[in-house]
Amino acid sequence: MTEQDFILKTYNSTIESGSVKWASPSNIALVKYWGKKKHQIPENPSISFTLSDCKTITEITYTKKQEKGFSFDIYFEGEKSEAFKPKIQTFFERIEIYMPFLKDYHFKIETSNTFPHSSGIASSASGMSAIALCLMSIEQELKADVISTERSMSDEKSHFNQKASFLARLGSGSACRSIEGELVVWGKNESIAESSDLYGVKFEGDVHSNFNKYQDTILLVDKGEKQVSSTVGHQLMYGHPFAKERFDQAHVNLAKLKAILASGDLNEFIKIVESEALTLHAMMMTSMPYFILMKPNTLEIINKIWAFREKTDSKVCFTLDAGANVHVLYPESEKENVLEFIKDELVSFCQNGHYICDQIGQGANQIQF
Repeated sequence: MTEQDFILKTYNSTIESGSVKWASPSNIALVKYWGKKKHQIPENPSISFTLSDCKTITEITYTKKQEKGFSFDIYFEGEKSEAFKPKIQTFFERIEIYMPFLKDYHFKIETSNTFPHSSGIASSASGMSAIALCLMSIEQELKADVISTERSMSDEKSHFNQKASFLARLGSGSACRSIEGELVVWGKNESIAESSDLYGVKFEGDVHSNFNKYQDTILLVDKGEKQVSSTVGHQLMYGHPFAKERFDQAHVNLAKLKAILASGDLNEFIKIVESEALTLHAMMMTSMPYFILMKPNTLEIINKIWAFREKTDSKVCFTLDAGANVHVLYPESEKENVLEFIKDELVSFCQNGHYICDQIGQGANQIQF
């Protein structure tokens, strides 16, 4: 697929109004993406677990208007929000060529998260993917009478998901990995035949039963705004002294992880996942200017996990996003023991004792009225 394949060429411009609603989850990368080229193209491939319960629910109501131009209002948790408008304006400008109907309608965007606002969980992935999916459903309604007979139903679904992921990427890079589940690859990699820089693809390789219903408990170490945004962090990979080595490492690690997912080797899984998390933060600490997003309690939790694993031979491990919070990953078979460990030894390092229990999920779903 190329960008040209996603341009909507014909649609029914007489439809006056409608409403669509989607729930789209967040995701957590196992092999990290850090650094991007123009147009939100990743410098290296990544693979992520799609989460189940941490999601954004978005409803978009569209109404035909006379004047041309972008027109939209955003409501977050029931309150009108001006803070999000610049990001959505930029998003619409980026995707207008692929969705020319955007200037024909006024859009009322109502969105909310199932996880606490300002919890320190990145909501751009779930938020932008939910908007992209709603826009795709609107596109589907507008072209219902002019759908190409060249595509089968399965082809239409594949095109829908690919374009939704493609659009989401133009809003937030990691959002392209939130359309499907349980594992999604984004970025071209030789070991994944269908992988693409343009959109995320569902991982179709063999996955051992050890990874069924894999658990992710998110420890909220710091709910504050990050001192350096991810956008700025990505830009600092330009001219980074270790950038090329990092990008090469990600390709190698993704190929290794593909074999690990098939074999079910949890010890090797731990090595890749924790190394990737620490490498991500090492890139931040060695950029210019350098910065640190981990907090003292992040390190306390990591050391506690290592000690617990050494003592019990547990297969629990951690990963980190571009922030201070810790994602504690572990097999479903260890759920009871690990949750007890978290409550006894890790909750004290969380801000206000807050944490969220989640697990691997199946991707986004449309909500019918």
